[in-house]
Amino acid sequence: MKQRTGGELLVEALECHGAERVFCVPGESYLAVLDALYDADIAVTVCRQEGGAAMMADTYGKLTGKPGICMVTRGPGATNAAAGVHVAAQDSTPMILFIGQIERGMREREAFQEVDYRQMFGGIAKWVAEIDQADRVPEFISRAWHVATSGRPGPVVLALPEDMLVETAAVAQPEPWRQVETHPGLTLMADLQKRLWAAERPIAILGGSRWTAEAVAAFARVAERFDLPVACSFRRQMLFDNLHPNYAGDVGIGINPKLAERIKASDLILLVGGRLSEMPSQSYSLVNIPEPDQALVHVHPDAEELGRVYRPTLAIHASPAAFCKAAEGLQPPAELKGAGAAAKAHEDYLAWSGARPETPGDLQMSGVMDWIETNLPDDAIFTNGAGNYATWLHRFHRFRRYGTQAAPTSGSMGYGLPAAVAAKLTFPDRPVVCFAGDGCLQMTMQEFGTACQEEAAIIVLVIDNGMYGTIRMHQERTYPRRPSATKLVNPDFAALARSYGAHAETVEKTADFGPAFERALASGKPALLHLKLDPEAITPARSLSQIRAEAEAR
Repeated sequence: MKQRTGGELLVEALECHGAERVFCVPGESYLAVLDALYDADIAVTVCRQEGGAAMMADTYGKLTGKPGICMVTRGPGATNAAAGVHVAAQDSTPMILFIGQIERGMREREAFQEVDYRQMFGGIAKWVAEIDQADRVPEFISRAWHVATSGRPGPVVLALPEDMLVETAAVAQPEPWRQVETHPGLTLMADLQKRLWAAERPIAILGGSRWTAEAVAAFARVAERFDLPVACSFRRQMLFDNLHPNYAGDVGIGINPKLAERIKASDLILLVGGRLSEMPSQSYSLVNIPEPDQALVHVHPDAEELGRVYRPTLAIHASPAAFCKAAEGLQPPAELKGAGAAAKAHEDYLAWSGARPETPGDLQMSGVMDWIETNLPDDAIFTNGAGNYATWLHRFHRFRRYGTQAAPTSGSMGYGLPAAVAAKLTFPDRPVVCFAGDGCLQMTMQEFGTACQEEAAIIVLVIDNGMYGTIRMHQERTYPRRPSATKLVNPDFAALARSYGAHAETVEKTADFGPAFERALASGKPALLHLKLDPEAITPARSLSQIRAEAEAR
């Protein structure tokens, strides 16, 4: 074995474990790694800000199930990247963040940009470490891959001392990473079958990560066999075909009231992969803590999540992929006690999501969504960040296939644009559409430059109402007629996009949207459509004035 630098060993390890792309902002603290990447068969995406780079890595992890790789420099680079690490933590996404670090001999002096990363990321990452010796690089990278992907996936943070990266060592690489799988026991599956036979009002809720297209298809077959209503957790709607006759809707913000009541009234909840945290549980109101009123069968790949909040009637320690494969062996009874419930639940979903409310202004988002539903293929990928604008996508779009949604369950603003860039680079032959509010977009607008540099032909829909709309809505509910710190004076987003060399148009009327979208798609370039929305059109159900009037009437 020949001597290689720590930087060379690191890049060699990335290749060994199948890394396809690195999202980064360069820094002098890891020059040796950047130099090693020059000769590697790994694509490098140069981002504009570390938060955007980390969100791109998270998106790659979401859509592939493999760790997204992000590299940033020390100090400010790491603090910027923390936003994406938090997304990966709450969204259970495999990701590895590499941070250039000060030289080992300078520790504890508050050297230039020195940060204790174990302390900084200890509360949000699955594992935080510093590689002190070049000969241990293969060991640490192998462990990082396994920690990021096993159990409940999440982010790993590895600091790279600058002098370690130029230190040499002769060391072998381990075998490539393989997914550590957790399978359900036969006794547990037999128990589940008996409970499904006995249930009169069962419902399944799908969420979390560790899913595959095969698992999604397998669970659909199980749902059909047991006539089981199936809901998807917050921003996990791609886990079940929304037009399947068993689909009951999404358990997220602005839940269909009939779906909420169905969950409360159920006698069996089959929770697969998710945690039923604050947003899907409607602030922990759908299911009692710690003892649910309903029988709860909780399937999760991490044993520590079973019983952490809700005491399950039956706990199944298994990944969604392994569980769904095993569940195909379950047999229904001769006569289902809850027969017909799935059809009624789907009927309620269609009525809820099919209503097209008219809102104030010349641009109707319902019309925009109608055009999208009619004209885009089922494999189109949709991304978004946080804000009221996302309601239009979550409530009115029919997700049909796995791998078509990238959105932060953590509610992070600014996520949609970098997510769209990563999605398009990962799946270049599929349409990628980013939904972003005017406030949300400006959190990471600089990554539009990354899209243009990479020639990633995403289409960004900027839904501009001139304010931080979600906060303004809450202000009017709680402090009517006292708006504070929510007004935005925005740029001409289309002109800004054109300055990057992109295709861009401004849309102010519903009828203009379709032709503008078609021109954007035909351009073959990154594109932005600036949708000017009336500020009164704050939600599909109520205008800003109506929300204010209701608050004043209380």
